[in-house]
Amino acid sequence: MTAQLSVQKLAETRRATLDRALDAIRTRAYWSPHPEHPKAYGETGPAEGLAAFEALRGKRFELDQPGTDGWTGGETSPYGPALGIEYPHADLDVLLPALRAGMPAWRAAGPETRALVCLEILARISARTHEFAHAVMHTSGQAFVMALQAGGANAQDRGLEAVAYAYAEQTRTPARADWSKPQGKREPLEMRKTFTPVPRGLSLLVGCNTFPTWNGYPGLFASLATGNPVLVKPHPRAVLPLALTVRVAREVLAETGFDPNLVALAVERPGEGIAKELAVRPEIRIIDYTGSTAFGDWLETHARQAQVYTEKAGVNTVVIDSTDDYRGMLGNLAFSLSLYSGQMCTTPQNLLIPRDGIDTDAGHKSYDEVVAGIAGAVDKLLGDDARASALLGALVNPDVKARLEAAAELGEVALASREVTHPEFPDAVVRTPLIVKADGSRKGSEGSEGSEGSAHGSEAPYLAECFGPVSFAVAVESTGEAVELLRRTVREKGAMTVGAYTTSADVEVAIEEVCLEESAQLSLNLTGGVYVNQTAAFSDFHGSGGNPSANAALCDAAFVANRFRTVEVRRPA
Repeated sequence: MTAQLSVQKLAETRRATLDRALDAIRTRAYWSPHPEHPKAYGETGPAEGLAAFEALRGKRFELDQPGTDGWTGGETSPYGPALGIEYPHADLDVLLPALRAGMPAWRAAGPETRALVCLEILARISARTHEFAHAVMHTSGQAFVMALQAGGANAQDRGLEAVAYAYAEQTRTPARADWSKPQGKREPLEMRKTFTPVPRGLSLLVGCNTFPTWNGYPGLFASLATGNPVLVKPHPRAVLPLALTVRVAREVLAETGFDPNLVALAVERPGEGIAKELAVRPEIRIIDYTGSTAFGDWLETHARQAQVYTEKAGVNTVVIDSTDDYRGMLGNLAFSLSLYSGQMCTTPQNLLIPRDGIDTDAGHKSYDEVVAGIAGAVDKLLGDDARASALLGALVNPDVKARLEAAAELGEVALASREVTHPEFPDAVVRTPLIVKADGSRKGSEGSEGSEGSAHGSEAPYLAECFGPVSFAVAVESTGEAVELLRRTVREKGAMTVGAYTTSADVEVAIEEVCLEESAQLSLNLTGGVYVNQTAAFSDFHGSGGNPSANAALCDAAFVANRFRTVEVRRPA
């Protein structure tokens, strides 16, 4: 096919961005080429984005990809309206060979060209951030500003970060080398060698409902940048953001002279469950997955032919020992518990508080006072329904609502969840966080005695992830016991994030040691505008890959390096 956009032109327009990204992952300093503010996209950007989103509704989403054998859809916004979009349904026996057909030319293009093409895809997505934000909002339930930031700019950052790591790892070994071994009086042995990054094969992205782009872009762009075709299998409730992504990717690939079928979409019919079928097909060599522990474990066990990258569930924990900014701590925790109704894999769930209370700059506070302070801060933050809606968004699906309602029966309620009426979308299901008191003593947490243990049989309910706006204020005998409970929780259940508040250097060292030993990302004494459940691309690692919550980190060298192998060809010089 004829390229309409040359590699030279891409180098002129995108190479500087790649170089900045490479520098950012080296220095870990703040940098982003993708604006977070809605007004950064021009005066007409918001209206054009909304109009583009509305134009998609009630229509077929054409992709012109091989193997289409029908149409399917059924997304309904968590804010109420049905999207009414139909997507192509694929005959996998036709689509998968089509994805493979473009591999030789894509492999031969080399790491730099692949990276520049990926950056062009991201740049075009960025230009349509408002449209993507509406798509994310109305499939995930994120509030609009969060959808624009996390589902738009921050997701694009994570995609670019993956491209930078992919480029760095593929170019770590030189493409060519001349080798000469002296042999004394005889002529030296001389060889000319080439080293080519070779893709593993087809990559399967299994999308999630809550963060389809933020969690999807790292795997998609890591695989594409390392030469692998990508089949995108969205969550049935969140197809549109990834369908738009696939459309943009296919357009750019075609314009740069590559096979657009290097990226394709696989949407399932209701109840079809094609992820399991796809995951074990011999053609699939890489899988990226975000979602439940049960299916993540299944993938790791059964998809033996593939390199599997999973982000599953964990029990995120905050140890509260002491603070020199009590008001700041309460406000920071309130925001962390409230953002997107707790529907983030990084939201704190268990707040471990000594039974005898904590020392603060506002005097000693008992366990009950600390819990009441956190509850009051949440109430103050969410007291106005309009402001609450902008922070909470909507519950993503009925399972979260059912889990929230059931959690109120698990112990003494310190803060009841209340219903919030959304000012624009009266059909949206919006709920404030629930805080439940729990007994964290050894016998209570093991379930041999105490109501918490008996509620779930063998273990306390706070020792399992309760995804959604639910947290547990866990009373422990001492900070030492809190540290040991933290260790046990991370080791057995996993954690994407750990937080701690302490003015003691010894306690800080003890908590840090647990996190180093159990591979958990730690945030200490956050009282300002940085929150435990938010991470910045190019600087922060999302997950570690070293505890049960995830087997990969977003993003490090390990996330990209095994998506390709290096093949050497040597010949006499």
